[in-house]
Amino acid sequence: MNTPITSAPPSRGPSEHEVRAQIVEAATEYFSRYGYEKTTVSDLAKEIGFSKAYIYKFFDSKQAIGEVICANRLAAIITTVNDAVEDAHSATEKFRRMFKALLASGSQLFFQDRKLYDIAAVAAASPWPSVRGYEERIRQLVSEIVLLGRETGEFERKTPLDEAANAIFLVMKPYFNPLLLQYNLDGAEEAALQLAGLVLRSLAP
Repeated sequence: MNTPITSAPPSRGPSEHEVRAQIVEAATEYFSRYGYEKTTVSDLAKEIGFSKAYIYKFFDSKQAIGEVICANRLAAIITTVNDAVEDAHSATEKFRRMFKALLASGSQLFFQDRKLYDIAAVAAASPWPSVRGYEERIRQLVSEIVLLGRETGEFERKTPLDEAANAIFLVMKPYFNPLLLQYNLDGAEEAALQLAGLVLRSLAP
């Protein structure tokens, strides 16, 4: 006897993932116009056409929405940095490209998406998990570049790797941390070039 084939139940509307994406997309647009701190969940609910309670089914706070937006922006910066250093043929060049890409990406966000930059600045002040992950990835990339430079003979090997990587990370931080970058934009490009040169000289064997 053949078993009857049952069809899948009809869709009851958009999936949870789709609703979350819709909320994030609308919030990104709203924050870009009015700013993160001046916006409430009630404002977003009116803009999207959802009830406030419905939004809270997917995000437990405005910060939770901002966290997703911030994570997306910071992930895009990391992708840009990875692309910039990928085909560099030396550790020295990788470091220069990394520093330049971090500064350029942060500055672009500041000048072109000023309202969204405010989210990153708020996130960096706490810091939010997305910012901690972003900084950890930069620290990891610095460590990888220093290790490569030691293997190729470009960099010295006496200083403990974690000590060298952390020192470089701290030197760079004013130029990639969103909270600090806004106070270091004047002359940032020249300063970054000079700092990159200083760091590379300190790493010389």
